[in-house]
Amino acid sequence: GKQARRQTALSQERPNQTVNFCLKKQMGSQGGSIVRKPRFLCLHGFRTSAEIMKIQLHKWPKAVIDRLDLVFLDAPFPCQGKSDVDGVFDPPYYEWFQFNEEFIEYENFENCLEYLEDRMIKLGPFDGLIGFSQGGILSGGLPGLQAKGIALQKVPKIKFIIIIGGAMFRSTKVVEDAYSFSIDTPSLHFLGETDFLKPYGIKLIESFKNPVVVHHPKGHIVPRIDEKSLEKVTAFLETIENLVMMEEEDKDGEENICSPI
Repeated sequence: GKQARRQTALSQERPNQTVNFCLKKQMGSQGGSIVRKPRFLCLHGFRTSAEIMKIQLHKWPKAVIDRLDLVFLDAPFPCQGKSDVDGVFDPPYYEWFQFNEEFIEYENFENCLEYLEDRMIKLGPFDGLIGFSQGGILSGGLPGLQAKGIALQKVPKIKFIIIIGGAMFRSTKVVEDAYSFSIDTPSLHFLGETDFLKPYGIKLIESFKNPVVVHHPKGHIVPRIDEKSLEKVTAFLETIENLVMMEEEDKDGEENICSPI
C-alpha cells in the first residue's frame, strides 16, 4: 500500500517537473520574458525610406516597440517623382512599384515581389509584416498572394500583419489573387478618420477574418498610440507573443528539449 501511494505521488509530481523545466527554458534573464520577440519586416510608405519609417514608428510607446524585433527595408526603386515628405524628412526616397492615377495598373509589381522574397530569405526568417501606406497595401495583400502560391513561396508563412493607413489593391487581377477568400492571418489595422485611403482601408479590413482595428482622428499618418488604443495594441501583441511561444515550444518538443527530468 505504502509503495503504491509513493508511485502515485511520483507520477503526479513528474508532469509538474517537466513543465517547470520547459518554463525555465523559456524564461530569459528578466525571469518572465518570452523565448524571443515576434520578428517583423517593416515596409515603408510611397517615396519614403526604411530610415523614415524607423522615425515614424518610434512615435509609439517604448512599451510597444520593445516587444517587437523590427527590421526596416528600403523599397527596390528610387523615387521617380516628388515625394510628399520632401522638406520633412531627408532623402533618399524609394517606392515599391509604380501605378497609374486610378491605382489599377501597376508597373514592376512582379519585380517588387521577387525583391521582397529575396530580402526575406537573406534577412529572415520573419513572423510578420508591418506596413504603412504603399507598404501597408503590400503587407495586406501578401498573405493571400502567398497562400495562393503567387508570392513568397521560398519563405515561411506570414503569421501576422500590422497595417497603418493601408488599403486594398484595386487591380482586378491582384484583387482576385489576394482576397478571393477570407484571410485568417491575425491582423492589426490603424484607420485614420480623415485618411484619404479610409474607404479602401475598410475594404481591406473586411477581407480579414478577425481584424483588430484601432481608430484614430488623424489622416494618412503613422499615429501616436493613446491610452485607449494601447489596450487593443497590447492585447494583439499578447496574442502574437503566445503564438510565437507555442511555435517555439513545438520546435523544442521536436528537439526533445522539454524531456522529463
